[in-house]
Amino acid sequence: MSPRTCCREATQWVAPGLGLALLPKCPACVAAYVAAITGVGISMPVAAGLRWGFLLLCVSALAFVAARAGVRLFKAKTRPEGPRGR
Repeated sequence: MSPRTCCREATQWVAPGLGLALLPKCPACVAAYVAAITGVGISMPVAAGLRWGFLLLCVSALAFVAARAGVRLFKAKTRPEGPRGR
């Protein structure tokens, strides 16, 4: 496995996990972050929806990466071995 592939696979696990770890727990904090980063104020219902959307995005990304790793592991376990003695 090349270092580039290894780094990409690690990033696929770390990025959604880091997003979940840094996700604010209250919509007011989401609204404050959006205002601080973009300069645009959003309402509380929009901030709550944005928070739930980001939460869903991170969880689904982690589920996708885990499913793909599981399929890869299953294929590696069921792959027939080559001829012995060589």
